Amino acid sequence: MSPIPRMHPSQSSKNGSVGTAKSNAFEPKMVYVPAGPFWMGSSEDHVMLLVQNEDWAHEWYEDGLFRIEQPCTQVIGKEFEIGMTPVTNLEYFSFVWKTGYKVPKGWQGFKYPEGTEFLPVVNVSKKDAEAYCAWLSEVTGKHYRLPTEGEWERAASGTDGRIYPWGDDFDPWRCNTQDSGKGGPTPVGSYSPAGDSPVGAVDMAGNVYEWTSDLLLPYPYGEVPPTPPKDPKYVVRGGAWYYSHRLARCQSREGQMADHISFAVGFRIARSLD
Repeated sequence: MSPIPRMHPSQSSKNGSVGTAKSNAFEPKMVYVPAGPFWMGSSEDHVMLLVQNEDWAHEWYEDGLFRIEQPCTQVIGKEFEIGMTPVTNLEYFSFVWKTGYKVPKGWQGFKYPEGTEFLPVVNVSKKDAEAYCAWLSEVTGKHYRLPTEGEWERAASGTDGRIYPWGDDFDPWRCNTQDSGKGGPTPVGSYSPAGDSPVGAVDMAGNVYEWTSDLLLPYPYGEVPPTPPKDPKYVVRGGAWYYSHRLARCQSREGQMADHISFAVGFRIARSLD
């Protein structure tokens, strides 16, 4: 059974609430992730389980494509909060309206298309996502940011390193991937609670890829090179409606340039508690 998420006192509804610290900024709903050890990366046992159960995994194994997710390492994490859902068009609109920031590609004038308010915002770069976090921090008096790669995986897979947020077996009825045949993003929470992670975060498999704050570097996690890569890429996690579920595993890693935008990439926020 998943633990009951710990909510911030200012939050009271599924789709967020009005903050009270400094202004009436629309704050996404957060879930609590406790401190402690967790497993990060794909273990040999998990890879062999995938090879045994999923047709695509044998070719990946032969081509060495799992290596970017290895070795599997135990990480000691601090407590934090992470967005229950990806940031929605409605939440991002508050930022655009208050600041005059550029609107994402596909919006009409200064607003998202009618009927898409609860879809995850897409066509936002890492820089755009960070600008939203900076604005939300300023108007609420709380420090919001993008999650680290480790925080994202901890929130998605729990402490037992499960392959998907709900367990080790893929289920197309628990998430929005290419296998589900939706042909586009779905309103956040459409697969809740069946597709929720152990901490109660939704849409961590499929729907849209999500930016993290970390560079795409070889494991072990946390080792930063003395000089940044020449063409740095940042980790996006979770897979998307446009791609197969093989990329929606909790351990799957992809990298994009910070200014990259896509109709299949959005973000969720995080907040330190120490």
